[in-house]
Amino acid sequence: MPLNRFTQLSRILPLRIFLPVVLTIMLFWVTIFLVILPRVSERLMDGKREVIRELVESAWSSLEGYATRVASGELTRTQAQSLAIDHIRRSRFGPDSKDYFWINDMGPRMIMHPYRTDLEGQDVSAFADPSGKLIFVECVKTVDTAGAGFVDYRWQWQDDPSRIVPKISYVKGFRPWGWIIGTGIYVEDVRAEIAAITGTLALICLGILALIVGLSAYAVLHGAQVTREKQQAMEKAHLRREQLFQAAKMVSLGTLVSGVAHEINNPITSIMLNAPNLNKVWDAATPVLDGHVAAAGDFPVAGSSYIKLRDRVPQILQSIDDDARRVRDIVADLKDFAREKPPEMRDQVDINEVVEKAIGLASNLIHKSTKHFSTTYAPQGPVFTGNAQRIEQVVINLVVNACQALTGDDQLIEVATSWDAGAGQVVVTVRDAGAGIPDEVVQRIRDPFFTTKRDDGGTGLGLAISDKIVQDHGGTLEFESEPGTGTTVRAVFPCQPDSATKAAEVARHE
Repeated sequence: MPLNRFTQLSRILPLRIFLPVVLTIMLFWVTIFLVILPRVSERLMDGKREVIRELVESAWSSLEGYATRVASGELTRTQAQSLAIDHIRRSRFGPDSKDYFWINDMGPRMIMHPYRTDLEGQDVSAFADPSGKLIFVECVKTVDTAGAGFVDYRWQWQDDPSRIVPKISYVKGFRPWGWIIGTGIYVEDVRAEIAAITGTLALICLGILALIVGLSAYAVLHGAQVTREKQQAMEKAHLRREQLFQAAKMVSLGTLVSGVAHEINNPITSIMLNAPNLNKVWDAATPVLDGHVAAAGDFPVAGSSYIKLRDRVPQILQSIDDDARRVRDIVADLKDFAREKPPEMRDQVDINEVVEKAIGLASNLIHKSTKHFSTTYAPQGPVFTGNAQRIEQVVINLVVNACQALTGDDQLIEVATSWDAGAGQVVVTVRDAGAGIPDEVVQRIRDPFFTTKRDDGGTGLGLAISDKIVQDHGGTLEFESEPGTGTTVRAVFPCQPDSATKAAEVARHE
C-alpha cells in the first residue's frame, strides 16, 4: 500500500509542479513578445524621429544665423550660402560620425550632399529609389505643403552606395534661400536594437525556465539521496551567491541603465550638438549688438542689460556643454558598474579610485540626504589584488546605509581611506551621525535577510553580501555604533606585502 501511494505521488506531483511552470513561462513569453516588444519598437522609432527632427531644427537655425548676417550687411548672400554649405557638409553625428545632412532647393536641384557629390548642382527631380519613388520631389511636396515633415524611401547605407536600405528622413524648408535641409535614420538601426532586446529577453526567458525547472526537479527529488543533494546544494548555493551579487546591483540599476542609455544619450547628444551652434550664433550676433550699443546705448535683455550679459552668455553656453558631457560620463559610469565581471580576484585595486567612483554613482542620494559630506583619501596608498567591482559594491552599500540612517540633512557623513603598512591593511571607513544601531541589532546585522526596514522595501541582503565580499578578499567588516550618536563601519582589506612596502618607501622619500 505505501509503495502504491509513492508511485501515485511520483506521477501526480511532477504534473502539478511543471504544468503551472509551463503555463507561467508561456504567459510571460506571450506578454514579452506580443505586447511589450511591439510597444518598445514603436517608442524607439518615435524617439529616433524626434532626434532627427531636433537635429534638422538645429541645422536649420544655423542657416538662419547666416541669413541674419546677410541682413545685417556683414556678408553677401553668396558668401553666407557658401559658409552655410561648408558648415552643414562638415556636420556629423551618430555612433561612427557617419550620419549627415543634405541640402537641395525647391527645383529640386541638389545643393550639397556629403556622400553623393556627383549629384551636386544637378536636377534631381527624376532621381528615384529602387521602388520608383521620386525622393526629392517628395521632399519638395512635403515642404511645400507643411513646411516640414517626414519622408520615407530607400537610400544607400551611409557612405556605401552598394547597400540600399529603408530610410526615414525629416526635411524642413528654409524659405529665405529656397532651400530644403534634411537628415534621416536607417530603419535597420531600429530593427537591430529590437533584435538585440529580443535576444536578451529570449536568454532571460530560457534562464528563468531553466531555473524553475531545476527548482521543480529539486523539489520532486528531495528526500531521495541526502548526501548527493547536500553536495548539489553547496554547488547551487555558490552559483546563486554569484548570481545574487549581480542581481543586488541590477535591482537598483538594471532598469535605470537600459533606459538611461537610450533616453538620456539622445537628448544629451542634441544638447552637445546645439551648444556649439548657439555659441556660434552668439559670436556672430555680438558685433551687431555691440554696434547697436555704441550707437544707441545699452538696452534691457531678460531682466538685465546687454552689457551685463555680454560676457556671461558664453560662460552659460560653455556650462551647458560641460554639464551635458558630465551627464554622458555619469551614464558611462552606471553602465560600467552594472556590467557583470567574473568573480576571480584579478584586478589591481587602487582603493582611492574605487571609493571615488562609488561616491560618484551614489552622489544623487548623498546630495539629497546630507549637506555635510566629506571624503579623506590616503596619500600614496598601496595597490592590492582583488575584484574592484565587488569592493565598489561594498562601498556603495555602506554609503547608502549611512544616508538612510540620517534623520536630517544637517547630519554629516564621512568617508575615508587609510592604510597601515605595519599591519599590511587597507581600510575604508564610513561614518555617519545618524540614529545609530542598538546592540542587539548589531549582532544580527550581517545575517542574510535580516532588516529593520522591511516595510520600506529593505531586503536585508546589502550588508550580508558586503560582509561576504570582504571575507572573500580575506578581510573583515567591523561595526561601531551607539544609538543617537551614529555608526562607524570599517572595511579592512589585507594588501600584498610588496605593495605595502613599496607604498611605505614612497611615503618615506616624500
